[in-house]
Amino acid sequence: MLLKNVRQIIMNTHAATLMPSQMREPSRVAIRRVGNYQAELIAPMVETLREFNLPIRGKTILLKPNFVGPDPLNLVNTHPAVVAAARESFLQLGAERVLLGDGPALDRDTEGIAESMHLGDYVGPLARCLVDLNSDVPRKTLLHTNASTLKYLYFPETVIGADLVVSMPRMKTHHWAGVTLSLKNMFGVVPGNCYGWPKNILHWAGITRSLLDINATVRPDFAIVDGIIGMEGNGPTQGTAKPCGVLVMGDDPVAVDATCTRIMGLVPEQVEYLAQAAILLGNLREEKISQIGETIGQVLTPFEVLENFKKLQQGATTNGN
Repeated sequence: MLLKNVRQIIMNTHAATLMPSQMREPSRVAIRRVGNYQAELIAPMVETLREFNLPIRGKTILLKPNFVGPDPLNLVNTHPAVVAAARESFLQLGAERVLLGDGPALDRDTEGIAESMHLGDYVGPLARCLVDLNSDVPRKTLLHTNASTLKYLYFPETVIGADLVVSMPRMKTHHWAGVTLSLKNMFGVVPGNCYGWPKNILHWAGITRSLLDINATVRPDFAIVDGIIGMEGNGPTQGTAKPCGVLVMGDDPVAVDATCTRIMGLVPEQVEYLAQAAILLGNLREEKISQIGETIGQVLTPFEVLENFKKLQQGATTNGN
């Protein structure tokens, strides 16, 4: 993954997080145990956000949940209770606006997906906060890395204009990428109105390489992973519900995803896009990640994976953590 115009990028505040792993300070990741979606969610989020001391007051926050498709049983998408709790947490800490936005890759009706989840019952009228990133005004943006053959992508104006972007995936296995967490969730910021459904340009350029370019250019400022009930096996849509009972949060999306992968009983170094992301985007190695709250061992919940991803399971290779 080659960094373009290193001096210019490092001077850019938003992109200053792009640096070689050996130069990066250790990251912190919070693991909060939450038994179910009816439990108190706001308090652990507010506590964690305060610990990370994010610049929230007076800012516009974009929460980027994972809305794959219609989900009336709330088993696939980021659970609306988690989305609502995150929105309320940022508002309590002084955010001026907290928007919710996604651009589903398979389904064109973002509002219909939200309605199927009863999201409005949790956050109130959707018209005041929900943004369809597939149809939002696009802005041509040069990519900060040369991971793929793409030189630029169009990103929604809401994503580019937000003061803080928060990736909010659900903890799931993935039939193409192995796992889908906060980095993979950023596929949803590429607008379908520009690239169609299912955004094949990203697949043609390579999932791993596209993920690196997207996250290098619009790297999430924070991640909140819904691991209360995840999905194992044939994820991200046809797997089996997997109660895990955690929220995982942090300001280094690579470290957050590595921690989630370890909680799932998988080896992050064996996930291609995570291993590549560790070069410039964040910390992957366990010794470079400080845990807040629970330890990985206290919440370890091994996930089943498809046969072609058995190499990800702990003990399956000699390159474990």
